[in-house]
Amino acid sequence: MRKRDILLATFALLIIWQLAALILNRDVLPAPTDVLVVFERQAQRALNPETFHRSLVWHFAVSAWRVIASIALSVALAAPAGLALGQYPRVNRFFAPVIYLTYPIPKIVFLPIVMIFLGIGDASKIFIIFLILFFQVLVVVRDQALALRAELLYSVRSLGAGRRALLRFVYLPATLPAVLTSVRLSIGTAVAVLFLTESFATNAGLGYYVIVDTFQRIAYAEMYAGVVAMSMLGLLLYFVVDYLERALCPYLFAK
Repeated sequence: MRKRDILLATFALLIIWQLAALILNRDVLPAPTDVLVVFERQAQRALNPETFHRSLVWHFAVSAWRVIASIALSVALAAPAGLALGQYPRVNRFFAPVIYLTYPIPKIVFLPIVMIFLGIGDASKIFIIFLILFFQVLVVVRDQALALRAELLYSVRSLGAGRRALLRFVYLPATLPAVLTSVRLSIGTAVAVLFLTESFATNAGLGYYVIVDTFQRIAYAEMYAGVVAMSMLGLLLYFVVDYLERALCPYLFAK
């Protein structure tokens, strides 16, 4: 997608927001200009070492660390596992029933149990997001590896390729786009779960900033700034995945 189209869409959304704020004319929907003032004030607070840990920039950094660590951990473990299941049918048949039973379970219901074992710090938040994303990446990569045509594998083997060569030249190029697609589809889920986990039993993160620090004080402009910041976090992650796809899978864009 072209940058100009993204900028135009952003501008259109801001215009709609501004018009809605003027029509409603209530504190519950501040104008985007009011939210921009909050961002400016928060940026100044972030420049002061004494107030940095209470600024929106700090909360954004904490949330970004948690969600990036969760995504990286899920890809690092789920992608190789999915490749292994896709390459070894016997292993897949053994684990398929377990995946079938556990994949549909909403993992967020395990949050209280995870917090009991891992506490209320970063570990529990990262783990619950990892648990959700792990199965999404695992299933997509496994299915993509299983979908490779047998004729393709036979033709590569006929050239003398062993297991390592098949992994490098066939399975990885074929499944890497699936990995990135699963991550792209999981970003919204990851940020949503992050918001939920940060809305209680913590003192940092965008979820804490929106629900505890601003909503409870009825500071609507600051609350909307937190919502915009969390949206920006999701968009930035989405753009990063797009960049990685173009850098790591140039064959998808070859004309």
